[in-house]
Amino acid sequence: MSEILFLAHRMPFPPNRGDKIRSHHVLRHLAKLAPVHVATFADDAQDLAEQPQLARIAASHCLVERRKSLVRAGVEALASGKPVSLTAFHDPALASYVAKVLAQRPIDTIYAFSGQMGQYIPASFSGRVVFDFVDVDSAKFEAYAASGRGPRRWIDAREGRLLAAEEARLARRSEVSLLVSNEEAALFRARLSPRDRTSCDVRALRNGIDSQFFDQALVRPAAPMLDQPGPRLIFTGQMDYAPNIAAAERAIGRILPLVRQQFPDATFHVVGRNPPEALLARHGQDGAWVWGGVEDIREWLAAADLALVPLDLARGVQNKVLEAMAMALPVVLTPSAATGIGGTDGSHYAVAQGDDDLAERVIALLHHRDQARQMGQEARRFVVEGMSWQATLAPLAGMLGMPEGRARHAA
Repeated sequence: MSEILFLAHRMPFPPNRGDKIRSHHVLRHLAKLAPVHVATFADDAQDLAEQPQLARIAASHCLVERRKSLVRAGVEALASGKPVSLTAFHDPALASYVAKVLAQRPIDTIYAFSGQMGQYIPASFSGRVVFDFVDVDSAKFEAYAASGRGPRRWIDAREGRLLAAEEARLARRSEVSLLVSNEEAALFRARLSPRDRTSCDVRALRNGIDSQFFDQALVRPAAPMLDQPGPRLIFTGQMDYAPNIAAAERAIGRILPLVRQQFPDATFHVVGRNPPEALLARHGQDGAWVWGGVEDIREWLAAADLALVPLDLARGVQNKVLEAMAMALPVVLTPSAATGIGGTDGSHYAVAQGDDDLAERVIALLHHRDQARQMGQEARRFVVEGMSWQATLAPLAGMLGMPEGRARHAA
């Protein structure tokens, strides 16, 4: 039986942030198709503690704790002419494991998750390569550079330029290149050369949602959030990620005050791991509450009246939006945050761009609770019927050259 090598820049367990949620479900799906060998990195002790979970699903694995500092990665990048994103994830032990697996096992497909892992695919490998870029990292760094200043602007511009070249190289190397949405796939194609655009197979593979898990009926609302005045607005996500920080600060500093003009007791709750000190300092001030990481995000979504997602920079499909929709919450969000979901404004969520418009959409839903409740119910119905992980990942078997519906017991 042919086997798969799965490369991921972060440990797919636990599935507690956007990229790890996607890689977790992809890995579990692949393990139903063939034995999978996994090479990946652990960011912290929590990742390392999940190693038994990885061992249960993988035929073999190599989990390397990533300790290289950003400064060291930057020095290596300047010396080698490579993107920092690559040098930060270069590790001899992981490279050795990849070489051993390819030499000793009947690997006919490499599934690489995120652009950092392309460096581990040897030129001599003659099998199938499926590359899951998720989103266009080079465009993200270019956006950072456009709004940046000083040395940081130069660093981000360099990273964007070098990553664009690496993305094109990997697209040429791969049988199929995957992006998280049709919009992201179109952006990726547009950045390729005319020749590569014609020859490279670039497709969308959307994120899904486990709607049986994300269900309000299964949890009790978080008591600490219920203790705060209402109506309660929520924003969730990994809070050491710059776009999430900017979105939370925007909501607290510019949108919430407008909402509180109509609803003086309205509160805004930021729930997610590793919020920076500047954001934590807003906790308990002027209706803002910053809770940090929590054990079960569903309890906090269940305690909210509305999800507010004012992202200015959003790449791909936002899991935070799908989770809120699955929990039957009305969601007010920017066009960027709605990208790739495919719902209808006014029915499945409410879209607005500027601060005033976002506040108006929030206020309207808070004034009309029946309409808000109906929007939440329609949102849940939408994701339950069309966005399960089983449905979104069904095309993978064909991409791997396997018959649709083929399955095996996970190793």
